[in-house]
Amino acid sequence: MVNLRSVQVDVEKATAWVESGATIGELYYGIAQKSRTLAFPAGLFYTVGVGGQFSGGGYGPLFRKYGLAADNVIDARLIDAKGRILDRKSMGEDFVKSSEADKKMTIKANFSSMFLGSIDELVPLMEERFPEFGLVRDDCLEMSWVEAILSTQGGVQLETLLERHQKTGVSQTFFKAKFDCVKQPIPEMGLEGLWPMFYEEEAKMANIFLVAYGGKMDEIPETEIPFPHRAGIIYSIIYVVDWDENGNKNSKRFLNWIRRVYDYMTPYVSNSPREAYVNYKDLQIGSNNMFSCKGSYAQAKIWGRKYFKNNFDRLVYVKTKVDPENFFRHEQSIPPLSCF
Repeated sequence: MVNLRSVQVDVEKATAWVESGATIGELYYGIAQKSRTLAFPAGLFYTVGVGGQFSGGGYGPLFRKYGLAADNVIDARLIDAKGRILDRKSMGEDFVKSSEADKKMTIKANFSSMFLGSIDELVPLMEERFPEFGLVRDDCLEMSWVEAILSTQGGVQLETLLERHQKTGVSQTFFKAKFDCVKQPIPEMGLEGLWPMFYEEEAKMANIFLVAYGGKMDEIPETEIPFPHRAGIIYSIIYVVDWDENGNKNSKRFLNWIRRVYDYMTPYVSNSPREAYVNYKDLQIGSNNMFSCKGSYAQAKIWGRKYFKNNFDRLVYVKTKVDPENFFRHEQSIPPLSCF
């Protein structure tokens, strides 16, 4: 896949063809080389491949305005287990649906956002809507879209987007991430019970990210594409715990820590199902039998409903049509009906 990485940008049509081996960074670099005003609503981790991120949904700082990366995919070409090249026209809408592009300790909290406008527009808006933040002009920087993406990585050079191995962040360490959706405000007592867990030894390199939903995400039906986490979600939570190579000798400590945090949050997050994001693969919520197809459908429903809700059955239908013998598989791959 590493050689299938071409990015072709058509500025006039505001579209691009991207091969699935390209990284998010290579896509962003290709857009930035052609235009200072065009953008694409994918993620911040530029070494992640577009094929994996887009197929799972793919959200980033523009998703409240424009939706997910997958919401903006107009067409896709894939090769099935028989070697056939399939696209939207040959597969039909049942297979490809697209949206047209349109000891006293302290907990440190950082707030960051991308505003599509000028500082002169933003400051009065924040004074009106969120005066408690006390935002002033000196807190803001005006820059192009791709410069804003680079600023999240410490203001690195544009060419950094072409690197396929990220030199900063979680890729330097081992990590485990889990995901939740919040549909009702968490009471203060709930948060007060959570903070002590972040004082523990295993939490030295732990983070919680709160990602605000709403906007465009409320407008797109949860059945539009497989990604179902849409209207009604106030924000999602990403729990991340990192540990270095020395800590990896006892990685169970860190895995158990994040599991305890996840279990503690159960009363405060979505349920029936407790939603999960497929791009944060989580084998703790279930997996298939890799060595036998028998019973895989029943096993897959356990984690599949969490990732895809009612879209899971549609994915099983697609899998049955495209790969009935389950040639392409892993611990959390969609099973065909033959694995019932």
